[in-house]
Amino acid sequence: MPHPLDAAEVRAWCGLALEALGRDRERIDAINVYPVADGDTGTNLYLTVESAARAVDAAFDGHAASGTEPGLADAIGAMAHGALIGARGNSGTILAQLLRGMTEVLTHAPEAADHGPAAVLARALRRAAASTYEAVAHPVEGTVLTVATAAADAAEGAVPAGDVVAVARAAHEGAREALDATPGQLAVLGRAGVVDAGGCGLVAVLGALADALSGERAAAAGGVRIAVGAPASRGGTEPATVVTEAGGCGTDEHAAADGPAFEVIYLLEADDAAVARLRTRLDGLGDSLVVVGGDGLWNVHVHVDDAGAAVEAGIEAGRPYRIRITHFAGAEAARGAAPERAERAVVAVVPGDGLAGLCAAAGATVVSVRPGEPPASGELVQAIRQAHAREVVLLPNDADLRHTAAAAAGQARTEGVRVAVIPTRAAVQGIAALAVHEAGRTFDEDVVAMTSAAGATRYGELTVAERQSWTMAGVCQAGDVLGLVDGDVAVIGTDPAATALDVLDRMLSAGGEMVTLVCGADFPQGLADRLERHVRERHLAVDTVVYAGGQQSSLLLIGVE
Repeated sequence: MPHPLDAAEVRAWCGLALEALGRDRERIDAINVYPVADGDTGTNLYLTVESAARAVDAAFDGHAASGTEPGLADAIGAMAHGALIGARGNSGTILAQLLRGMTEVLTHAPEAADHGPAAVLARALRRAAASTYEAVAHPVEGTVLTVATAAADAAEGAVPAGDVVAVARAAHEGAREALDATPGQLAVLGRAGVVDAGGCGLVAVLGALADALSGERAAAAGGVRIAVGAPASRGGTEPATVVTEAGGCGTDEHAAADGPAFEVIYLLEADDAAVARLRTRLDGLGDSLVVVGGDGLWNVHVHVDDAGAAVEAGIEAGRPYRIRITHFAGAEAARGAAPERAERAVVAVVPGDGLAGLCAAAGATVVSVRPGEPPASGELVQAIRQAHAREVVLLPNDADLRHTAAAAAGQARTEGVRVAVIPTRAAVQGIAALAVHEAGRTFDEDVVAMTSAAGATRYGELTVAERQSWTMAGVCQAGDVLGLVDGDVAVIGTDPAATALDVLDRMLSAGGEMVTLVCGADFPQGLADRLERHVRERHLAVDTVVYAGGQQSSLLLIGVE
C-alpha cells in the first residue's frame, strides 16, 4: 500500500537504506577502482547512512519525550544533519550533500503542496543532484554525480502520473540505467569491467526510498549490475576529535596511488564567505576536494601533500573539529614508535554489568550495551583499537548486529588489524566461544574452534512482553512472560518459573551436556537454584552453570551445549 512522504517514511527509508547497504557493502567495496582500488565505498556509505539513521531516531525520541510527533521537515533535516556530521570519504560526503539538497526542498513541502507530492519529490531529487555539482570542486562524469542527475531526470518524467511512488520508482530505475552506462563514460571502469561504486550505493539508497514509499521491502539494490572480475578489498574510516592514521590501503575511494599523500577531513563551523575562500585555497593545495553543508556547519574533505596547511586553512576560515588526517602510505614508518601490539584479542558485545565483568575476566575487551541502544560500528571499531592486537575476534552476540559488526571489521582491516567476526546471535553463544578461545593456536584454528562452540550452543531467553502482539506461539498480552528458543517465541506464560522450566525442557529434549543460565537484573531470587535442581533431577548427566548477568533487556538467558 503506498505511503505518504512524511516523517515515518523518512525513518523507514533510513532503515531500509541501511539494510540494503549492509547487504551490498562488501560487493560495493570490491568494485571501487576509480582511480585506484581503495575498496571502502560501500563501508563509507553504510557508516554515513548509519549516522543519518541514528539522528532520525534521536529526533523521534526527542519528540516522544515531549508528547509530540516530528514533522517531515524535522525528520529529513535530522537525516541530512546526521549524514553531514558522520560522512565518510568522498562517497559519504557526496551522499550527505544529496540529502541536504533534498532537505532544502522538502522542508518547504507544505508551501509547495499545490504542486502535489510527486512534483515536490521530483524537485527535491533535482535539487539534490544539482547540489552535488556545486560541492565537488572538479566534477567527473561516469560517477555518482551522473547517476544522481539521471535519477532526477527520470523522476521529473514521471510527475504527470501524479503518484509519489511512481516518481520514486522512476528515479530508482533511471539511476540503475545510468549506473549500467558508467563503464562507457569513465575509461578506468570500462577496463575493470565494473560500474561506479558510489553510483551503485546511490541506487541502493534510492531503491530503499521507493520501497519505503510503496510499503514494500524488496531488496533495495536488486537487479544492479555490480561488477565483472572486481578486486576484493574493503575498508573504512572512523572520526575522532583528532586522529592521525597510516595505512597502505588508504581510507578513501578517490585516493590515487600517485596523488597526494594525505587525506584530511574535518567538520567546520564557518560562514559562507569564509568557506568560499577556503574552497579556493584548498583547491590549490590538492585534489578530491568536496565541501558540503551550510547554515554555518560544513564537512570538508581534501587530499593534500601538506596536511598541516589544509588544517591551518580551516582554522583561518572558522573552527575545525573532528579533524582526521590519514596517510596513504608509510604505515610501517608511522607505526614504528607505537607500543607493541598484542598478538590476539577478543572483543565482545554484552548486555549487563555481570556479563561484562565475566567476559572481561576472561580477557575480552567489552562493549556494554543497554536495552534499545545497540552500538554503532564506530563504537566497535574503537573497541578493536583499544584491544591493541594484531588479530581480533569480534563477538557481536546479537543477530541484528551482523551488518554493524561487518562494517566495523572492514574499518579495522584498513588499519592493519586482522579481524574475524563470529556470527554469535546471543550472549550465551559468545560465552561458549570465549570459553574455548586459546591464543596459542593459529588464528584460523582459534576462529574455527570458537565458531564451532558458538554454533553448537542453542540459546533461549525469558522476557516480558511490552505490548499485545502476534507471536509464533499465539497472541501475547502486555506483561506476559515470553519464552524464546533460538530467537522465536515458543512459550507464553504468566509465571516466570513455569515458563523457564518449560523452555528448559524444550531445549533439552534435543539433548545437551551443559546448561548456562544468565540471570537478569529482575530475575526472581532463588529461581536459579530451582532451575538448576530441575535440570539435575530431570536430565541426567547435564551440568548447569549460573551467572549473575545483570542485563535489563531480559529476565534470563539460557544456553544449551
